[in-house]
Amino acid sequence: MSKVILYFRVVQVSLCSTWRQVRIVYSTCRMSDILAEAVKGAAAHPRPEDIQFAYGTAGFRDKSTILDPVLYRMGLLAALRSKAKKATVAVMITASHNPEPDNGVKLVDPMGEMLEGSWEKHATDLANAKDEDIGSALQRIIDAVDIDISLPSDVFVARDTRPSGPPLTQALLDGLKVMGSTFTDFGILTTPQLHYLVRCHNSKGAYGEPTEEGYYKKLAQAFLKLRKDGAKKKYEPVVIIDGANGVGALKTRKLQSHLHESLRITVCNDGSSGKLNEKCGADFVKVQQKPPAGLEILPGQRCVSFDGDADRVVFFYLNKDGVFNLLDGDKISTLIAGYLGELVSASGLQLNIGVVQTAYANGSSTRYLEDVMKVPVSCAKTGVKHLHHKALEFDVGVYFEANGHGTVLFSDQAEQKIKAASQDDSLESSKREAATRLTLMMDLINQTVGDAISDFLVVETILSTRDWAADDWNMQYRDLPSRLLKIKVKDRTAVQTTDAERCATAPAGLQEAINKLVAKYQQGRSFVRPSGTEDVVRVFAEADTQANADMLAHEVSVQVYQLAGGVGDQPQPPCAP
Repeated sequence: MSKVILYFRVVQVSLCSTWRQVRIVYSTCRMSDILAEAVKGAAAHPRPEDIQFAYGTAGFRDKSTILDPVLYRMGLLAALRSKAKKATVAVMITASHNPEPDNGVKLVDPMGEMLEGSWEKHATDLANAKDEDIGSALQRIIDAVDIDISLPSDVFVARDTRPSGPPLTQALLDGLKVMGSTFTDFGILTTPQLHYLVRCHNSKGAYGEPTEEGYYKKLAQAFLKLRKDGAKKKYEPVVIIDGANGVGALKTRKLQSHLHESLRITVCNDGSSGKLNEKCGADFVKVQQKPPAGLEILPGQRCVSFDGDADRVVFFYLNKDGVFNLLDGDKISTLIAGYLGELVSASGLQLNIGVVQTAYANGSSTRYLEDVMKVPVSCAKTGVKHLHHKALEFDVGVYFEANGHGTVLFSDQAEQKIKAASQDDSLESSKREAATRLTLMMDLINQTVGDAISDFLVVETILSTRDWAADDWNMQYRDLPSRLLKIKVKDRTAVQTTDAERCATAPAGLQEAINKLVAKYQQGRSFVRPSGTEDVVRVFAEADTQANADMLAHEVSVQVYQLAGGVGDQPQPPCAP
């Protein structure tokens, strides 16, 4: 009997080894065919030889007229990413707050995260490979990541409202088809909606229903349950939204039917006239410090601006004297952190809450969080991916850039504790109620990425609960005046930084010069950082008055010009004729 069993095992091992060899041969042949087809397909999407592309935090972004070959190649890459992750991934075609003639593309990982950092180089290398070298470029990625090419791949696709979207989508789909990938083209969506959909799909519905309608239902149901009844003295459920002539306006209109008149929304800059992001949108309002075109507002009216793909949001209003007041990402993060902190305290749960900012955050917001609210603040490098990663260090991590891009992350442990407490009948009713509201806040917040629509509803929930007008919110702390300049240099890499970009380590003597200049001004602060895309160095300064902030920024810019190889004329003082 033992001999028979031994013989059977030998035959079984031999058969298995043979089957593995067959699979390897089949995969090798299939891979060779796919790579050949990828090169062949590139003929319809030729790459311009004189242009270099770079995948950054925002993916690829450039003039839409030169992006066709990039989209084709990202179709190829998305299929490989899906095979590598053994899950559905997504591709968003958008240039966010850029002008309408621009466009871009970025990949989304299975849980709605931005593309893993190590794959950014793969994206850049593939985008810059010569047409005839696409096969070898794909092979290098396959070998580097050890991808089983025989595995299936699946990709979700969406775009914003730009006219260049449809043809670029077709280029992307051409790449996916070459790889034999299945895909779902959702058409026009906000960027956060696509992030939401891919997470819902891969979590098998645990995060929500993986449809656009499911997105509206999840947010609206949580919002309506969080609205407290009773008369309000200051808060008015009326808001004007600047849709940046983009997708956010279209999707807000769809959301309205789910809110049942609980919030009266007027959507302006809805795309019926005017160009995308032209004199409107969150970036315009933040940078220009004034209302967008297309809005007629009265003092005290609460207004909101989305950006082109609805992943940024800022609030603003005119005070009783008609003076413009901006409520940016710093104001939003302090509002949300304060409210969530109160709920955590009321629930009796032991959870650590933290706020993540960048060096661009207004110094007053940092001091308010640390000194008044007693909330720890961490500083991360510029770029949402850096803030998102840092926020994961907290049980409840609130992160926003000053431009209005941000969200809140709850750790798995925090979610479990909150949900358990909301269902624990042994707890005091007040603690259980606080935990229930935290559970609803988790549903209202899009944890995958900054989401203008979600963040807007979160802010409205808190303002309603506190019975605050915009002025009450704004008075929590006063922003320090600031100034942002940029200086052209021969080589931006001459400037190196550390400490989340707040301290310059090169060129020699620059940080020492900045320190001496800052010491001259009350509440002075300044830092410099090189651009990631062009040979310029950005100079940020803030101080107790606008005049001092302007002068500090100028004096630091002169040091950058002199020590870091400035080009063109030396910066002139702000008061120079």
